[in-house]
Amino acid sequence: MALPDYPYPSMPAEYDDERRRSRLRETRLGHEWRRWGRTRRMVLRASLIPLIALGLFGQYWEWDVAPERARLARTEPAVVPIRAPAELRAADTAVFDLVGLGALDATETARALPALSRLGSVWAVRYDNTGIDTKVIADLIVKVTEAAKVPNVVLSGHSMGGVIALEIAKHLHLGSPRKVLAVILDCTPVDLHAVRAESRDQGEEMLRWAGWVPGARESRLLRLAVETYARHERFLGGHWGIRRERLEEVLQEVLRDKILSTDVASNGLIAAQFRAIVAGGAAGDLDALAAPAHGKPRPAIVFIRPHNSARDPIVDVDYSHRALIERVGGVNGTLLVVTTRSTGHANPIQRPEEYNTAIEQQVVPFIRLVQRESALNTITGR
Repeated sequence: MALPDYPYPSMPAEYDDERRRSRLRETRLGHEWRRWGRTRRMVLRASLIPLIALGLFGQYWEWDVAPERARLARTEPAVVPIRAPAELRAADTAVFDLVGLGALDATETARALPALSRLGSVWAVRYDNTGIDTKVIADLIVKVTEAAKVPNVVLSGHSMGGVIALEIAKHLHLGSPRKVLAVILDCTPVDLHAVRAESRDQGEEMLRWAGWVPGARESRLLRLAVETYARHERFLGGHWGIRRERLEEVLQEVLRDKILSTDVASNGLIAAQFRAIVAGGAAGDLDALAAPAHGKPRPAIVFIRPHNSARDPIVDVDYSHRALIERVGGVNGTLLVVTTRSTGHANPIQRPEEYNTAIEQQVVPFIRLVQRESALNTITGR
């Protein structure tokens, strides 16, 4: 096939680099500026940086913070019925279970502890995902127990949930007609010194981020970064510094369990939970519970911990143990310490058999004994 003839022969293009540069100078922004031209162009370019940052911040707020803030505004604390009392004599008591740092709902934990029903009807506390107001939770417990005509309450708190349980118990003991029979503390840090250094540092870092980053209490992007960094030991290392396959595995885990799940604690709730530990109010709450109030006896305190303190990587249970003895132990105290062999840090879902055995054989008899002694002292006027 013959190629068509063109009227103009092809000619080599002339290339002049100086002419190209001259043309660029004539068309660039601010080319007509003769005085301070370079400085003015640098200032103009620099002024674009905050505009770009503002645009990115607007996208961050619209797509990340605002939807989560709207969702959290619709949350509120609740108590969920789990199990009826196992015995007729326990029908006058309600047990409320509370979970710890990073968790929102105690339903699954309470379901793993059927032995609690030996003490009374079992309820799970679901926190308000925007934060924690223990007075609101205490008022909710009063409302529920009044409706059920149940005069007695037992509170069970796992890890940081024990700190919240003690504060709720104080509200009920001092400011309500409900009688708090006992507070069960599962590996609970009585103050910030009881939290091991690594966990304490992570919590304090979260508080700093929540304090100065706009939208940090709601941001899922920030949560993704913090939760991924908390698992950095799993993917850092190797020839290039990062193990890509393990990083992808960690990201999928964090997205599934911490970001996309609707049943996970928000950044704001975690900050509020850790702030409750930082405030160190547990010691004062224990002091308030160590004496009778309004004709009601002082509650029993039960501390569940691993026999080997090294099995708990989060809380120094030896420290909490000593502090509890100082506050509510001794000859005339109402403290029971239950040591377990194979449990770790507040993990009844992972070790239900040992937890239920300890509750059945040690916790329930102790609380009933304290209850009988209190009733006897009331009758005799002691």
